[in-house]
Amino acid sequence: MKITDLRCGLIGRNPIVRIVTDEGISGYGEAEAYKPYLKPFVLQFREALIGEDPTDVERCMLKIRQRGAFKPYGAPVSIIEHALWDIAGKAAGVPVHKLLGGKVRDQVRCYNGSIRRPLSAWTPEGMADNCRWMMSLPEGFDIVKQGIGFHSPMKREDGFFYGRAAPSPFHGQMDQGPLTERSLAMMVDCVAAMKEVLGDRIGLALDCGPGWMPADALRFARAVERYNLMWLEDMLTGDYVPYVNADVYRDLTHATSTPIHTGEQIYLRQNFRQLIETHAVNVVGPDPADVGGIAELKWIAEYAYLHGILMAPHGTGNGVLGLAALIQVCATLPANFIAFEYPSGTDPWWYDIVEGLPDPIVKNSMIDVIERPGMGVDLIPEAAERYLAEEDRDFFR
Repeated sequence: MKITDLRCGLIGRNPIVRIVTDEGISGYGEAEAYKPYLKPFVLQFREALIGEDPTDVERCMLKIRQRGAFKPYGAPVSIIEHALWDIAGKAAGVPVHKLLGGKVRDQVRCYNGSIRRPLSAWTPEGMADNCRWMMSLPEGFDIVKQGIGFHSPMKREDGFFYGRAAPSPFHGQMDQGPLTERSLAMMVDCVAAMKEVLGDRIGLALDCGPGWMPADALRFARAVERYNLMWLEDMLTGDYVPYVNADVYRDLTHATSTPIHTGEQIYLRQNFRQLIETHAVNVVGPDPADVGGIAELKWIAEYAYLHGILMAPHGTGNGVLGLAALIQVCATLPANFIAFEYPSGTDPWWYDIVEGLPDPIVKNSMIDVIERPGMGVDLIPEAAERYLAEEDRDFFR
């Protein structure tokens, strides 16, 4: 089998990769939404991959891996890797988890970080009300994640921090500065209000930043220790920050019992090594659509397991094809796996243009591992083509 073409098109708001082969098998991968600018970064790899055997996934990856970078520029390499595994599974007639060593669980746990409604107010009352709404969702999530601090509109409120939030057209703008005493106290009150609603039946994680000064991060982490949070995510770096600062994370993690989490922006296993080896965090959260792919994520999970560090992969914007990739790889992860962040379709029609998803997808926070060949979820070309960008009309031809 040989690769005959590499294509990238926008379906709705998500860049989609299609790898075409001479045996009529195509593989797909999906990048996080709102990133149309990734298309030329994907297509630069076309010449390198045409003529290669897509089932030799690692050989193909060795030709392109060095051209990726921290989020968002790890995405082109990552979603090509997803498409390669999709082809390899389809060619072998097995789900991808079989090619990764086989599943160790029949269901995978996910948490809610993507099914949202606008908050009535970024206050203890507003956040408690939002938790009540999330508890009512039919998916029955047993872990929910809420934005707070610099990962929320709080940062634009006067008196939140000793600085000013900068207007930016880009998601992930890193505002940072020392917090006021009032804002720290208010956020602790928000946690108390949310836990009053969630109780001890539903775990609460907080998406915090980045942007916190280390002293403020420590004060907050210690102040919420009594609430037994799942984790505090991306307080110091993360999201779109192109570096790690493992030593600063280590100082924070070793000074509090509240679990500390980071990793969604990090590209490749090498950049997790210091975080893991120095126990700089309690939980790592690589995104399979940014870290270099699902095999890269599995390697990181296993290395973290050897060091007693937990794994909770990121994935909120990865769409339904990204969901399939998360299901396949998380079925194979060791016992340090907590849950992955559930990605939902960025538009309701996404569920009409794919086949292979369970129905319902999530039951009591769990998803049945998909056993169809490849990633297990495929685009339906005749349904999907109506949502292609005008310049991508030949994507399925």
